[in-house]
Order: sequence, then C-alpha cells, then structure tokens
Amino acid sequence: MYARCTTHVALVALLAAPLLAQKTETLMLSGADKDHTVPWEFRISGGMNAGRWTTIPVPSNWELQGFGTYGYQRDPESPDRGEYRHHFQVPATWRGKAVRLVFEGAMTDASVKVNGTSAGPTHQGGHYRFSYDVSALLKYGEDNVLEAAVDEHSADESVNRAERGGDFWLFGGIFRPVYLEAMPERHIARTAIDARADGSLRVDAFVASRAGVPSGTQVTAQVVTLDGHPFGAPFSAVVAGNDTVATLRTKLSGARLWTPETPNRYRVRISLPGAQGHTVTETFGFRTVEVRPQDGIYVNGAKVRLKGVNRHTFWPEAGRASSRAISELDVNLMKDMNMNAVRMSHYPPDVHFLDVADSLGLFVLDELTGWQRAYDTPVGRKLVRETVTRDVNHPSIIFWDNGNEGGWNFDLDADFAKWDPQGRAVLHPWTLHGGVETAHYRPLACCAGRVFQGRDIVMPTELQHGLYDGGHGAGLADYWAAMLANPRGAGMFLWDLVDQGVKRTDLSRDTLDAAGNRGADGIVGPHREKEASFFAIKKIWSPVHLELGDVETLSPTFDGRFVVENRYDFANLSGVRFTWQLVRFPTSASKQSGHTVVARGTAASPNVAAGMRGVVALSMPRDRSSADALYLTATDAHGREIYTWTWMLAAPRAMAERVTSTAPSQRVVTATETSDRLSLVSGDARVDFDRATGRLTRLQRGAEIVPLTNGPRIVGGVDGKLTALTHRADGADHIVEATYEGGLRTVRWRMRPDGWLRLDYQYDVNGDVDAAGVTFDFPEASVTGLRWLGKGPYRVWKNRAEGQEYDVWHKAYNDAVTGVVWQYPEFKGFHGGIHWAVLETRSAPLTIATPETDMFLRVFTPRQPPAADQGRVGGTGAPLNTSPEFPAGDISFLHAIPAIGNKFMPAERVSPAGRKNMVQRNARGSDVPDYSATVWIYSGDPKTLTP
Repeated sequence: MYARCTTHVALVALLAAPLLAQKTETLMLSGADKDHTVPWEFRISGGMNAGRWTTIPVPSNWELQGFGTYGYQRDPESPDRGEYRHHFQVPATWRGKAVRLVFEGAMTDASVKVNGTSAGPTHQGGHYRFSYDVSALLKYGEDNVLEAAVDEHSADESVNRAERGGDFWLFGGIFRPVYLEAMPERHIARTAIDARADGSLRVDAFVASRAGVPSGTQVTAQVVTLDGHPFGAPFSAVVAGNDTVATLRTKLSGARLWTPETPNRYRVRISLPGAQGHTVTETFGFRTVEVRPQDGIYVNGAKVRLKGVNRHTFWPEAGRASSRAISELDVNLMKDMNMNAVRMSHYPPDVHFLDVADSLGLFVLDELTGWQRAYDTPVGRKLVRETVTRDVNHPSIIFWDNGNEGGWNFDLDADFAKWDPQGRAVLHPWTLHGGVETAHYRPLACCAGRVFQGRDIVMPTELQHGLYDGGHGAGLADYWAAMLANPRGAGMFLWDLVDQGVKRTDLSRDTLDAAGNRGADGIVGPHREKEASFFAIKKIWSPVHLELGDVETLSPTFDGRFVVENRYDFANLSGVRFTWQLVRFPTSASKQSGHTVVARGTAASPNVAAGMRGVVALSMPRDRSSADALYLTATDAHGREIYTWTWMLAAPRAMAERVTSTAPSQRVVTATETSDRLSLVSGDARVDFDRATGRLTRLQRGAEIVPLTNGPRIVGGVDGKLTALTHRADGADHIVEATYEGGLRTVRWRMRPDGWLRLDYQYDVNGDVDAAGVTFDFPEASVTGLRWLGKGPYRVWKNRAEGQEYDVWHKAYNDAVTGVVWQYPEFKGFHGGIHWAVLETRSAPLTIATPETDMFLRVFTPRQPPAADQGRVGGTGAPLNTSPEFPAGDISFLHAIPAIGNKFMPAERVSPAGRKNMVQRNARGSDVPDYSATVWIYSGDPKTLTP
C-alpha cells in the first residue's frame, strides 16, 4: 500500500510540474514576417538611398526596400553595409530572468550592440539563427536601444565563397525576425529528440544556468497528442555529474508513425519542476530513417522513392524575406504535384517552412550553404551547430547536406552527428558519398558502371534544369520509369521550384528581373504561376498509376475496369476515393467552353498495398452514346486531388462529322479559272488556289477574308514540283486536286455547297525529323483567341505530352515568353489530341476539324527571349536547348512535333523521348504514302453552322 501511494504521489508531482513551471516569454522586436514588419531606423553605405538615416521595415532585404545594390552571383565592388537602430522596452518583471536576443537570419555579418555595449562576437553566415545572452545589458522597465551593423559581404572570405558566389540572387539585411526570449534563470536551453518507428523516444534536454547546473537536477517529460491528451506515462531523468544535459528515455506502444503520406505528430512537454522551473514544448514525429548500402533508402522499414524539387526561399517583392503563408503555398504546390520531398537549396529555410513540411508531409534535405566552395572549418563548425540544433526535431528532415557541388568541407561531416542524436546521414550533393550517388544533370545513358548503371543508391539531388519551358516535365517520364525499374533508385530532385524574378526597385515597377537566363528555372513563376510542366509532373508522379492512363480513346468494348498500380511508399489504395464522370462537349459552333456532365458515380476503392497492382471497376451505364468522354478522378485520404484522367469515348471521326454536319443547302459550287488562279464559289464563300503551286491563296466569306494562305506545304520533307492541278464536279460538291513530284504527293480540296472545305493530303518523309505534317501561313496580328476540343489548356512537346487532358478549352491571344512574361497558358505552340478548333480573329473566325486520331495543331511560333537582356543583371540570352526549331509557317497540322531540351542538354541527350522523330519510308516501290490525313476547314462565323 505504501509503495503504491508513493508511486501515486510521484505521478501527481510529475503531472503537476508543468503547471508550476514557467514557459518561455517572447517579445518581438521586429515583425513576424515580410507582411508584418516593424520600422527600424536605418542607414546604408552605398547604392540606392545611401548615406542618410531613414527607416526600413524589418524583416526585409534592403534591396527590395530601395536601398543598396542588386547583385546576382557576385557582390558589387564596394559591398554595402547597413546600420540599424531600434528602441524598445523590456518588462520590469523580466529582471532576474535569462534573456536571450535572437536573430533568425541576417545577411551576412552582423555586429550587435545593446545600449551601446557589444552583445557578443560578430555573427558570420547569412541563413542561420544566432543569439546572445543580453540579461546584463538590458534596462528593465526602461527604454533600450538595439544597434546592428550588417555587412552583406563577410569579413571571412570562406563565407563569401560559400554564400555570395552562388547561382542565385544575393541580398543584404535583417531578413528574418528578431526577438527577445525570457526564461527562468535555470532553464532548458534546447532539446534534441530521437523518436523511432518502434515507439522508442529519447529526449536530450540541455539545462543552462549562470549559477551552474547542480548534479541531480531533475527533468520531466510527458508526450501528448496534438489536441493535448496524454500519450503514455510521464518519464524523467536527472543531470548527471558535471554534465548539463539530461537524457530522458521511454517507449510508447501504438504510436502513429510520421510519413509524407501520414504526417502524424505528437508533442512532448519537457519541464524543470517547481515555481522557478521552466517548461518547453516540442513537436515531433515517430519515424526511422535508414540508408541501406547498395539497396535503398528506408523509412519505417519501407523502401521509399523521393519525388522532389529544389526550393529557394523567394518572393519577387521581398527577396528572401518570407512568411508562413508562402511556406504553406509552396508546400501545397509540391503536394499538388504529387511530390513527397524537397531539398533546401542552398541554405537552411525559415523555421515555419519546416513546420509546414512536418504538418503536411514532405521529406526534407536540409542544407548547409556551400555553392561549389566550402566554409573554412572554424566558421563551418559554428554554422553546422546552428543548423542542426535549430532543426534537429523536425521529422520531415531525413538528410543533412554538407554544401553543394564541390562546396563540401569534409572536416564538417562528423559535426552533424555531434548535435543530432538521430544520426541522420550526410550527403554531398553532386557526387557519390555515403553510398548515395547524387550526381547532377546526367543523361539516362550516363555513365558506364555509375549513376543509373551503378551499384550504389542513385538519387540525383539536381535534375532537369528547367530553364524557360524546357526541362522539368520534358523527359521526366523516361527518368521516372528508369528509376522505378532500378531497385537501387531512390528518387530525384528537379531544379527548381520557382522562377527567381525580382521586382527591382531600381527598374520599372512592372519589371521582373530573372537575371537573364540564370533565374528562370522554375516549375512555377515568381508569383507561383503554373507552367505546363506543373501538370506533367503531377501526372507522372501520381501515386495512382493506371495502365490505360496514356490511352487517348477508349475502345467501344471497354468494360469500366482499370488495372491500377499503387505507387505510394506506404498507403493502401483503400484510402483513395475514385469518382467518375461521363461528359459531353459543345460543338465548335456553340462558342462555349467546358463540358456538360451526363452521368457520374463513384468506384469502390481497391485493397491494393503499396507497390502492388489491382483493379478499379466503374459501374457506368451500358448506353454511353450521349457521352463524348470519361473523366476519372482520384482523391487522397486528405481530400487532395491526385489526378484527373480523361479519355475520349467518341471517335475523332464521329466528332468531326458532328462539327461538319449542316442543314441541306440549295447552293451550287461553281469553279472559275484565270491564267494564275483557280476559284471555287458557293454563295458568299470563296476559295482561291494558285495555278503555279496549287496552294491556297484566299479564303473569303462575303466581304471578310480569313487569311489562311500558302499551303499546304510539307513539314519534314520537300514539297516538290506541281505536276497537275485539276478540278471537277462531284455531285453538288466540287473538287480541286493537285499532284506533286516530291514529299507532298497529292492534295485534294472538296468544297461543299454549305461552304465547308475538306482537305485530304498525302505525303512522304524519310529519316530523323523534328516535325512532320503540313503548314500554312496566317498573320498573327489578326488573331484574338483559340477555342478547341483537345488536350489542354497548355501546349505540348514530343517529350512533354503528359498533364494535358481533354476538354473544350479557350484562351485569349498572348505573346508570352515563358520565364520572361509569366502569362499562362501560353497561346503559341503545339496542341495535342485536336478534334476541332476555332481560331478567333479580328475579322471572320476559322474553324477546323479532323477525324484523325493523332493530330497536333501548331499555332504560331513562340517568341524566344532576346539574345541580350539589356539592363538586367547576368543577361546571357536564350540557349538553343530550350528553343526548338519550329516548322515554317504559322498554322500547321502535324503527325510529329519536336522535343525540348533543358538548360544544360539538348533534348536528344536528356532521354529517349527527346530524340528526333524517326520516319522510315514505306517498302521500296510502294504506292502507299507514308502519311495521309483529313482536315475540315470553314471560314466565317460558326453561328452559321448547325450544332
């Protein structure tokens, strides 16, 4: 009985301890983020607005506030120094407490004074939390003055080499929050947690006191759920000997594990008991990370593949000053692309970003700065400590990166483990280290015995350098298929998430400067505008993979069953919701976009474990004659759309017949000839052909001319010489036929009395070609928009066709230059899966339709970035890798289209999908042409057509 009572009393004491102990108090001296700032007095030494005292919002980068000098990859010859002053008051009740002055980040060297006295040594390193004990420097209950001198260029040249010479914008200033923390004189200074998948938990609690920490000082802890309910029993430990750390251990059963798919977290309250004690609360997750040599990366015993991206902390109007809202925006964008990982390139992020990664679920590679050059050992050791001690408890972090691309200091590798009880592995991005091959920008064919053909774990930490519209999704399907097929494939990280376009204060307010071709590498624009690759990645990295996912049109005998592969690392597909819709599309004449749902339903979620295959069965109506297409949407257990696939049910020929069907006409098509022209006329519709070439020269409807001319001409071959141009009546229709010697063999135009033109053409091409088909001229200045039934709304490339789905889309004309003008979707380019399209013009529209199953519509040639970016830092023009050759002409109907490369490689070197289109002529002597196609053309207002 006595023993039980003693245990009860001890348990009550442990539970009561947090109620008696004090929590850390915080006093913000700056604002909390870029949107919530506090004005401080400020003066800068050079550049914009130099030499006078004024004010600046804190936190911020001073360039974005109109001070100093902009620099990309190198500082100006005379680096700027900013001087800050701020007056503040400290509560009188803080007297006797331990008060810490904390800077979350200042670029780059910061010398701090409080009330005229130095707070401590100058801090060197721009992306790291640092602090000073200022208890003895403060005037409690009175006015205090904080002074900070910030040099953007460090006095330590190794810091400059590591931080100020990277391929990114260089900024200056106090860009993260500044605050005071008050704790009891004896307090818990920091903690380090190791929570394993088996429920074992270790908490290192570091106790600090100016008077010293007595041996036997007790520290208690209690794990609670996020809503505050105790989980497991309290546990405790004491500070032993002359140490200042208490190591608390327990093991809990039934812990829900942390993964990106199930980001389960807990809190642990750690206390020094008593009224003068101290309590801190840390959020953590149970999970175990292993690197198994020549095997893979395992989390909680399951092999994982990382689908990730590199992320700079960046906002156009704020530089590196950020906010939790931006962190949430970016993590949600990654999750929407079905990513499960992010690499912090090339510095530790804001703490709120890691908090969001923890809560929404992303694997994180946390990186020490070192872009191609490393910190010297003395300063590097301080910065490793600051990185790890700040971030150690985040379950999202599974690796530490020691620099980047040669910016590794090998002497620092062991330092990470000094501060990390989890012993997370250290990577050297760009090379093989610790059994993980992280080589950057290697083509799939590289390298014999290494990388994709090696024996080590392969996980490129930079891949697909996505300049402008190249990279990212282009060739990614090939890379991902190779990764899935390689048992040692552990994933990859794309370069990078965001175009770094700065809204410069020394240029026009409407100008975003991405430093020429240096900073326009993102999947999304500076304000997170989505490029086409966003949707390609979303589909390719979908954890729900359908065997028929790339099929264009479903067979009439399709029974509603899809073979599905579970590409999650952990989750069962039983947690995924499947919904379907049968839809009908408007015709070209309706001037409507979108679709009408004619039936909808849900499908039972199959019980398919990670890595396995099963079947999703849709219970659709037997009669689907009223539907043109099937939509299938998969939604994850958290309510986030995984992907929506679309398939045509109606055959292209049936859709073309619907578009071209009109009421019977009493008109008669007539033909007239002159020495240089052959004309067909029906009512107010007229079409002219050149007698010398056989090409179209005029489309006219009444007084309005639709300027489709000079075609068809062959793409990918040689037109050859016109050998005959004939015309004849065929019932109520009239036919004009041209034959050629060369690649373009025959062209037949049929005009109906209602004004529709049917174009049938045959052509031969041979060899490796960028594109194949026929082309016309059309003046771009006359066009106002495009509405079409096909894949969209973005353009496609040969090696980036994924992510565009069937619907009736519409977009207004724009002259967007990807990565320079962030207006999406771009108007110009290749459009896939075309059934019909209406080109809207300033006069009469042009309607086209095709019964072909594999037709691409080319609409003009995208404007490329200028050869020289005048007035921009680092402008070097546009490399040819991301500027594929477009066919001659303006409007083209194509069976094959070009691929696009990335910043470092032409498309054909990236992956097989980037190779030219191989075309082989039919058997020698065959009269069968290589290609033939039909296109219907109508000039005039679609309202004259019968839907």
